[in-house]
Amino acid sequence: MRILVLSPRLTESRRATLRALTEGLGELQVLGAGELAPAVSEHDAIIVDGPQPARPLAFLGAIRSAVERGAALVAIGAAPAERDGFWADLLGVIAGPEPPPGEYYARVTDAHSHISARVPREFAVVDGFVPLIPLADGQVIVDVSVALHDLAAVVETSRGAGRVVACGLGNSDTALRTPEIVQLLARALRPDLHCCGRNIGVGIVGYGPLGGMGYHHGLGVTRTDGLELVAVVDPNVERRKAAETDFPGVRAYASVSDLVNDDDVEVALVATPPAHHVTLTLALLRAGKHVACEKPLCLTVAEADQIIGTATASRRMLTVHQNRRWDPDFVALRRAVNAGLLGEIFNVETFVGGYAHPCRTWHSDTAVSGGAGYDWGSHHVDWVLQLLGGVPRLVQAHGHKRVWHDVTNHDQIRVRMTWSDGREAEFLQSDIAAVRRPKFYVQGTAGTLVGTYRTITLEAIEPGRGYVATQAHHAEAPAELVLARYESGYGISETRLPPALEQPYAFHRNLADHLHLGEPLAVTPASVRQVIAVLEAAQRSSTRGGAAVALDADGS
Repeated sequence: MRILVLSPRLTESRRATLRALTEGLGELQVLGAGELAPAVSEHDAIIVDGPQPARPLAFLGAIRSAVERGAALVAIGAAPAERDGFWADLLGVIAGPEPPPGEYYARVTDAHSHISARVPREFAVVDGFVPLIPLADGQVIVDVSVALHDLAAVVETSRGAGRVVACGLGNSDTALRTPEIVQLLARALRPDLHCCGRNIGVGIVGYGPLGGMGYHHGLGVTRTDGLELVAVVDPNVERRKAAETDFPGVRAYASVSDLVNDDDVEVALVATPPAHHVTLTLALLRAGKHVACEKPLCLTVAEADQIIGTATASRRMLTVHQNRRWDPDFVALRRAVNAGLLGEIFNVETFVGGYAHPCRTWHSDTAVSGGAGYDWGSHHVDWVLQLLGGVPRLVQAHGHKRVWHDVTNHDQIRVRMTWSDGREAEFLQSDIAAVRRPKFYVQGTAGTLVGTYRTITLEAIEPGRGYVATQAHHAEAPAELVLARYESGYGISETRLPPALEQPYAFHRNLADHLHLGEPLAVTPASVRQVIAVLEAAQRSSTRGGAAVALDADGS
């Protein structure tokens, strides 16, 4: 796909922002003010960025012809003020009076459009907002309320076989990097964008106990446009009954073979304990189902390669529920890192645990869970790799078995990772740590970020019982984040960072976006393979007394 950019406001920052907007879509050709016009017909999409200077009539005619033949056109802050003229006629909008620059809340309207499907219903943008006034048949898909008046912000119009999308937001580089605007405009640039127009059937394999992952996935599916919960599988009759109560109308199967034979189920969510992941995922892929598997996908790189190879051969989607990539504290941490607030990251340490008897379910049984490192480690190692990139050169792990002898997992395991360039990381999980370490301790050349666990106590007065207090698991509440930076001649300054906004069921929304619109998976099999490589190396190291295990660049 080739994308032509027409922009009179090009700077290096603007070029980088436009490249980020179109990443993965195709090749950019940027035409600044005064530059020679290229052959428009060779392009599949056109970005019109900012108010346009006068251009030759032949060039403008070529743009219209390209759009009418099927090219997509996205106009960012390019709406003219006058009704008469080429751009007003092509875009189908003119610009209204501009309010002062500031923070505005964009809202997705009820208009049916593939472009705005599953985009959050409201999101904030700091920008100089250009209101749009539709002239004819355009539909407003995003608006902004100013002084209690709804003003059009994104308008979609058809021109022949092509699509024209005019946007009054994204005028500053920062605003054009707003994730929701990126998603909207990236979709608008795709001439082939289309949705199947129906719900995609989903089945959950392993409904599990009350309030468990089966219930979570059921909520995620039923609350995501474009997905439909069709069936659940659990050999336990009480759990099947619970699923039928929780989600009326769902089909409850005792065997996965029943789900395999259900043609209404296109996607299987595997929510069983890890010991069953490989067998089930392979069987479902070979049966022609798309698969989203709970973490960890598997326990070895060889298993990961077999699963990924089977998905590729079957031409089926494969992803893993690494849902904690969307945790509000980790999102805030990653935002600080990406903004350069810590400088160059060179050390990442994470911790989970306390001093208490471990749970007496499969999570604490090595034969079912894979071991202490595979449970919480699937999340924490994933966080580390998301922050540092690539895979470490060396992995070392040491475990203790000293207190809890009725379960088979280690009481404590420490995993150390070292990169070829000297960067390092550590993950510690402990059930014998009477004083908790910070959840996050991240060092960079410009500062250090610490995330501290906090206890959440739910208090109530219940009739007949009186005072009742319940403590939530410490790892479920966002950590308190503090960023400390050194300033020459001043010393250390501290900034408290708020957690990011919640993104409920973001994993399921991405799943629907991928299946309906072909958007990239947020959790790719390749990224999960790297996590498995580290966890497998840690498992080997812990059985060898902490001896270092070397990994190749691809995690082998």
